[in-house]
Amino acid sequence: MDKKLLDILVCPVCKGKLVYRKKERELICRADRLAFPIRDDIPVMLEQEARQLAADEEV
Repeated sequence: MDKKLLDILVCPVCKGKLVYRKKERELICRADRLAFPIRDDIPVMLEQEARQLAADEEV
């Protein structure tokens, strides 16, 4: 994932900062506990495509 792109992307729900998880190929919003997938090197920044993080999942 391009560092410049990471610097400008924000959570579409709360406009908060995102954390990149390379291994899982996801962008994580800690505030909303959502994981946005990255498919074919393109972040899918749609709330309905995001995965809700489990209560015991570390963010």
